[in-house]
Amino acid sequence: MNVPAADTVDVSAFPSPPRVGGAARRAPPSIPEGRELRAAQAALPSANWESRSERWGCMMVAAQGGESQAYEQLLRELDVWLRRYYARRLPRAVAEDARQDALLAIHAARHAYAPSKPFGPWVAAIARYKWIDHVRDAARFAALSLPDDIPVEDRGEAAISAVAVDDLLCRLKPAQARVIRLVKLEGLSIEGASSATGQSAALVKVNIHRGLKKLVALTADDSTAPTAPASSSRRRGSSVHSDCSSGFAAHGQSAIAARRATWPR
Repeated sequence: MNVPAADTVDVSAFPSPPRVGGAARRAPPSIPEGRELRAAQAALPSANWESRSERWGCMMVAAQGGESQAYEQLLRELDVWLRRYYARRLPRAVAEDARQDALLAIHAARHAYAPSKPFGPWVAAIARYKWIDHVRDAARFAALSLPDDIPVEDRGEAAISAVAVDDLLCRLKPAQARVIRLVKLEGLSIEGASSATGQSAALVKVNIHRGLKKLVALTADDSTAPTAPASSSRRRGSSVHSDCSSGFAAHGQSAIAARRATWPR
């Protein structure tokens, strides 16, 4: 029995079956060059800033129209952005102050924003101005190192003398105390004290004489020294009067110096 010869089949005409596990392998995507990659990465922050600027501008326009929720959301987002902005440029404590100042400035100038202009440059200018202000303040009020051995004048003795003089004058009659203060302490002339008090020149001299005599008696009563003999009381009185007058003038100069030290310069 003759078997017919098998026909020759060309298998190249059939497509090859797919590989095990799914579809055929795809070509890998092309990787951009280094310059193109850097340009794409640099374009991302710019695109994000433009989108945020547009969104913030819409919120500000809505806030100008009276929508409080949009304004609160805008301030929250600006607070986060300003916190990062100043953290890279200022110390922590100064950055916090600058952030609050910038928010206050934005709030104060919110009606000045023009919706036709981009919001990003507007808010960035405010943030930059506040940054410059705080940098200038830090330079202006920079701490200076001072030496430990700074000479300080001791004014304790002059202050004590001024207190003692005021205490003595308070124990005199007001007319006597006033002319003594003007002539002996402040250095006015008899005529000047007369013009200042309305007393005549003769009355000014009498009040000064009686006032100093009263001061002699007061200082003698306060003194703990033994009493001198009666025969020398007149001589003692005249010498004490002279000493009190000169000493009172010296105390007066100390009192004037103490008071001038407390005057604002």
